[in-house]
Amino acid sequence: MGLPNFGLVAMLAVCLVPSLANAGVVAKVDVKRQTMSVYVDGQLKHEWPVSTARKGYVTPGGKYRPERLERMWYSKKYDNAPMPYAVFYNGGYAIHGTQATRGLGRPASHGCVRLRTDNAARFYNLVRTHGERETRILIDG
Repeated sequence: MGLPNFGLVAMLAVCLVPSLANAGVVAKVDVKRQTMSVYVDGQLKHEWPVSTARKGYVTPGGKYRPERLERMWYSKKYDNAPMPYAVFYNGGYAIHGTQATRGLGRPASHGCVRLRTDNAARFYNLVRTHGERETRILIDG
């Protein structure tokens, strides 16, 4: 038998290596469990309690990429409420920090995904480091 085609072998190796296939940041928001799991290069790095939409509001489900990042944002819709480390993913919807940490782990927001401010900072910095194009936000609603 002859030597293998190294181009084909290299292509197969890239397709089969999980860390390359899952490169980047993936945030999975589980609305039922009120948690957000953060994967970096396919490895689970964080799991945090969150608050999504309370009764009368909606956190839209779907697959998103970050649209913009704001180190500090104030909601124009909700009385200038602070939204530190905001990662906007669907118009005015964002993953951001909150001071209302007693509400984490249960629906309490107007639709955004809220988490502790230090965790929001970690997520924000991961998105900045890896890039918006290499970040996915998955919300199962």
